Amino acid sequence: MSRSLAGALAHNFLGQSPLWYKATLCLFLVLNPVLLFTLGPVVTGWVLVVQFIFTLGMALKCYPLMPGGLLVVEALVLGMTTPQALYDELQHNFPVILLLMFMVAGIYFMKDLLLFVFSRILLGVRSKAVLSLLFCFLSAFLSAFLDALTVTAVIISAAVGFYSVYHRVASGANPREESNLDSDHDIAQLQRDDLQQFRAFLRSLLMHGAVGTALGGVCTLVGEPQNLLIGHEMGWHFGDFFSKVAPVSLPVLAAGLVTCVLLEKLRLFGYGTLLPDNVRQVLAAYAAEDDAQRTVYQRAALLVQGLAALILIIGLGLHIAEVGLIGLLVIVLITAFTGITDEHRLGRAFQDAMPFTALLVVFFAIVAVIHDQQLFTPLIQWVLALPAEQQPGMLFIANGLLSAISDNVFVATIYITEVKQAFLDGHMSREHFETLAVAINTGTNLPSVATPNGQAAFLFLLTSAIAPLVRLSYGRMVWMALPYTVVMGGLGWWAVTYWL
Repeated sequence: MSRSLAGALAHNFLGQSPLWYKATLCLFLVLNPVLLFTLGPVVTGWVLVVQFIFTLGMALKCYPLMPGGLLVVEALVLGMTTPQALYDELQHNFPVILLLMFMVAGIYFMKDLLLFVFSRILLGVRSKAVLSLLFCFLSAFLSAFLDALTVTAVIISAAVGFYSVYHRVASGANPREESNLDSDHDIAQLQRDDLQQFRAFLRSLLMHGAVGTALGGVCTLVGEPQNLLIGHEMGWHFGDFFSKVAPVSLPVLAAGLVTCVLLEKLRLFGYGTLLPDNVRQVLAAYAAEDDAQRTVYQRAALLVQGLAALILIIGLGLHIAEVGLIGLLVIVLITAFTGITDEHRLGRAFQDAMPFTALLVVFFAIVAVIHDQQLFTPLIQWVLALPAEQQPGMLFIANGLLSAISDNVFVATIYITEVKQAFLDGHMSREHFETLAVAINTGTNLPSVATPNGQAAFLFLLTSAIAPLVRLSYGRMVWMALPYTVVMGGLGWWAVTYWL
């Protein structure tokens, strides 16, 4: 009986994950206490960061919340951080958590409108290069004024809508009814080939859109949370911030858009796949059927969603409240005026965002370990000890590398605090202080596209419902982001070093 119970426990541990993955995580859990008591907390802290990145990389084998959560629980038990430190991190990042709780759900209630608008764009633009450029540019433009996670949620919702329509039709199911999108069992071979091509097509659009959020987010005071933090420390208003960062951000934006077109034209790094004709026909037929069968009640619902979207854009642009609270406003307006009154339909809207919200809490626990063990402190001290003319370029590189493996808001907070203290202590001029602030801002925004954990929007995409459907894994995201990383990081470093 005991052996069967032990076998059941072993089988249930991380569910259907491969045995090698389960064994690897067990090895991590056994290794960490040994490292802590032999090599110390700093080495163990860096090992923990690498282990957590591994769980993100294996997101398609097991959702990172469970293995990452076990690593964090062990770190708390071993005293590498404290529950209070984690709570402080959560308080500091509460606006991001609030955004995920309510804004993503608000976007869910706009899915009919989004599918309507994006289907017109998708079906109306035949050139893949132009379509990709449009996705990238719109994401960049919106992210300069809205939150990158909000923009990413919009793109994901549209992609899920397109994918579900074709997958259901190819499976012989009703495209307007729920079905199992994870299984290709009922799809014929010819349609499977189209489905694989459609997946590659959607992957490229999703990546162009995600990169676009980074290209636009770096430009303005409200584009990313760390921008607001740095602007506050510097005393910069919206126009000040834009003009100070423009010598770096605008050339990188132009180069990023050119890179988007070249990747599609040259069909490199997984880009360039066209929309299959059969899929286009299915989506066009679905859109035409939608138009023909749309009732007055559905048209009224689309009108309400459109007005809510307008209120959302105005509210976010004017910053009338925290982003998450504006998302809650959108939920209230759309549900109240479109006939959604039951708890079950409301709950479905929160289903996609809550796992990622929980994962983000685990991520902030890793950040708390980094903070408590001062893993970044030696690098900060080394950079500030360099000659003044070398500091901007090295700060850019240091921020980029650390942001690629950690939270870019945290990295920006640590660096701007240290640099400001050095300025207050009289170790640099105001002009040099501003140059370093621009280097910190662009360094945390641009090279961090290298990995999904470097950008919250990328991590959100990786752990979203669409990623496993279109086979967008951690490794594939890193590979597809590589050309953007080289262009954005290289040009950004050059501009920070020689133009500022």
